[in-house]
Amino acid sequence: MSNKRDYYEVLGIPKDADENQIKKAFWKLAKKYHPDVNKDDSEAEAKFKEANEAYEVLSDKEKRQRYDQFGHAGLEGNGFSGQGFGFDIDLEDLFSSIFGDLGFGGFGGRTSNRQGPIPGANLRYRMNLDFMEAAFGTEREIKIRKEDLCTTCNGHGTADGSEPPICETCNGAGQVMGVQRTVFGQVRTNQTCPSCQGSGRTIVDHCTKCKGSGRTMVNKRLNVTVPAGINEREMLTLSGEGEPGTQGAPYGDLYIEIHIKPHSVFSRQGNTTFSVVPITFAQAALGLEIIIPTIDGNESYKLKSGTQPGDVITLSNKGIPYINRPNMRGDHKVKVELEVPQNLNKEQSELLEKFEASMNADNYEKRNGFLDKLKNLFKDSKDSTK
Repeated sequence: MSNKRDYYEVLGIPKDADENQIKKAFWKLAKKYHPDVNKDDSEAEAKFKEANEAYEVLSDKEKRQRYDQFGHAGLEGNGFSGQGFGFDIDLEDLFSSIFGDLGFGGFGGRTSNRQGPIPGANLRYRMNLDFMEAAFGTEREIKIRKEDLCTTCNGHGTADGSEPPICETCNGAGQVMGVQRTVFGQVRTNQTCPSCQGSGRTIVDHCTKCKGSGRTMVNKRLNVTVPAGINEREMLTLSGEGEPGTQGAPYGDLYIEIHIKPHSVFSRQGNTTFSVVPITFAQAALGLEIIIPTIDGNESYKLKSGTQPGDVITLSNKGIPYINRPNMRGDHKVKVELEVPQNLNKEQSELLEKFEASMNADNYEKRNGFLDKLKNLFKDSKDSTK
């Protein structure tokens, strides 16, 4: 009968523990009992080996199944030594295979410095539009400065424009292997190749224009079509007008962010436009015709008799067009603002006084309602003092 402890007990996990629980438990014990952390501590070394043996079984589906069914006896004679791994380990391999992307203690999944094809960087451009340009669309030419492939060497960085040979130091891998001594033992690490700086190719004779980088800064002019109805902070995308990728990867994109200048008469919310129109007392009372400005031009509009300050007039289909739907437009909403006349002469004052004297209760609905409230207010006050 085996005198070994139960593997689940060694790792401190339940028998139905999943893969992540097993990994976390072993990581905790590995950090605590590794011999390089506990110099000359035979007990810690034994516990590390025990934890490693338990992990080696429970992390393997087939071995775990046999162990669950037959215990330690189920592993004997099946190629399992129970000796664990030594301490000359590749730490990157260890944490990559065990922890994946769990990221415990600062160790994430394996990351590689190998420089494969990388898509080009995206660029952003701010475009300022007048109110009407945004409403009805426009054509703009813009100038951008960006990094692009060197035209002299076709982006290869070589003097003759040919593709450079594979680096002999790293054999095109872009990396070389090194060994470091850590608390976890000797660690094999991959480092960027010093000869080719990770590109995998060596340039002997450099292009004189780009100094071997394969890239230069250029000024480029682009024509941009701004659709009617575009709104504040919306983005236009020019595909492939960003910076070039590496090793044949595609160019990035150019994003044009729209900003709309305020208008002296109009404002907008989405596809609805707004304005404020001052009117006279006579226009409001008599329901006369007024002029309402819209983004299409001035519109004649007959007020209803007794128009009140703050009333809102809606003109359908006189707002901002919807993008890519030229026959659909928002509304235009107009708030009327009553302007009280100033600087009256003697004759105007006398006429206004006669006009006011001719008014009766039927002419001022709101004022009469307010006076009734005041009467009730003072009446309630007197009743409360009795």
